[in-house]
Amino acid sequence: MKKIDRRKALKNLSIGLSGATILSNPLSGLANTATNSNTIPSKTIGNLSIENPVTVITLGAGSRGNVYGNYGVQFPKELDVVGVAEPILIRNERYSKKHNIPEINRFDSWEHVFNRPKFADAVIISTPDNLHYAPCMKALEMGYDVLLEKPISPSEKECLDILSLANKTGRIVAVCHVLRYAPYFIKLREMIQSGSIGKLISIQHLEPIEHIHMSHSYVRGNWHNSKETTPIILAKSCHDLDILRWMIGKPCKSIAAFGSLKWFKKENAPEGSTNRCTDGCAVEKTCPYSALKIYNKRDGWSSVFDLPDDTTKHKEYILDQLKTTNYGRCVYRMDNDQPDHYVTSMEFEDEITANFSMEAFTSYHGRRTRIMGSHGDITGDMTEFTHTDFLTGKVTKWDVSIDQENRGYQASGHGGGDWGLVTDWINAVKNQDTSLLTSTIDASVESHIMGFMAEKSRKTNQTVPIYLK
Repeated sequence: MKKIDRRKALKNLSIGLSGATILSNPLSGLANTATNSNTIPSKTIGNLSIENPVTVITLGAGSRGNVYGNYGVQFPKELDVVGVAEPILIRNERYSKKHNIPEINRFDSWEHVFNRPKFADAVIISTPDNLHYAPCMKALEMGYDVLLEKPISPSEKECLDILSLANKTGRIVAVCHVLRYAPYFIKLREMIQSGSIGKLISIQHLEPIEHIHMSHSYVRGNWHNSKETTPIILAKSCHDLDILRWMIGKPCKSIAAFGSLKWFKKENAPEGSTNRCTDGCAVEKTCPYSALKIYNKRDGWSSVFDLPDDTTKHKEYILDQLKTTNYGRCVYRMDNDQPDHYVTSMEFEDEITANFSMEAFTSYHGRRTRIMGSHGDITGDMTEFTHTDFLTGKVTKWDVSIDQENRGYQASGHGGGDWGLVTDWINAVKNQDTSLLTSTIDASVESHIMGFMAEKSRKTNQTVPIYLK
């Protein structure tokens, strides 16, 4: 199987790599200490047996709506986007052009889609977090199957309402917990469930958001205020709570959480700073969060803007956006409230414990995981993981591959999980069989409840029991 370069520099950034005593093999003195290498096969993207595509309407033509819709560009025999609802005109136009959507099927709001009789098999809901519930409920009422971006909803009650209606109508609702479809996590779960490390004892899991990503999405960006959108533990890290629950395979009994907004606050604003980076800020050139630096880099974070087709106008357009939108505001003078560091401790059934840490202040991104069992352990960073057998001292390295012939895998984000999910969802819709999915609404609600209870714990400074309703 051929491979292409996968930026293996990430491997050098694994948690605690500088602490050799932490990651060293305790049985390194045994004779059998050779390291074996294996490849984690990429998940097959695409359903070659499908000839007639699933027809979908996309509600929300932003970043995630394009990620899932682009599957239909790559695999038109499987997915046909026949309609779009998007209030921002340029996004609506570009999405419609990409998917050859007729004018009659273009809408400026999700409500207008459902004023028409049902005209597709399913809907993709990639609207803002607080606009997931109403369109999902209406879609289910009208008989559509649903691909629902996470979080399900910012409200626990609304999550349970969607679950109830999905079960009542018998429609398929797949939640975009895409890490379940990434080959890396599929293999980790297999190692745990097969007993390769003996009895599972504990897991430590880290999500390093990366400092610029934090400033972009959770200080300046759409999710900067939890009251207007969703708490960061759900907006960013419901993936992580979900993947922990999925790998462990047992219910979570209780959770305790700690964290706060420590740095991105007005009292930490440097002397000479201004409300905007464009207002003649005296420290802009020495600030790591300078919007002028972040958004003027080619192929950088400026993709958040709907840039004009004429590339000669990009610089002027970006400057105007920095002068008029939150993306140009000082990170210390925003109305943000999302914690920039967040830790949770969980107890699962069978005395299994897990710790999860979400950290803004890292120079790197990419999840890191340590899994401890009675007869072995695993350390990994989403590009590879290493399994050590305590009995023999045998060390086995598993490396994520990228198959050049599997074009869908190369184009898919979240370690191949984005399009891995779409592949399985299309198969489930075609066969009307939820067992072909791992992230059904039934399977996904529990990790959301864990998130709601984590936030309750953080705010009340109490360990919170988890009851599944």
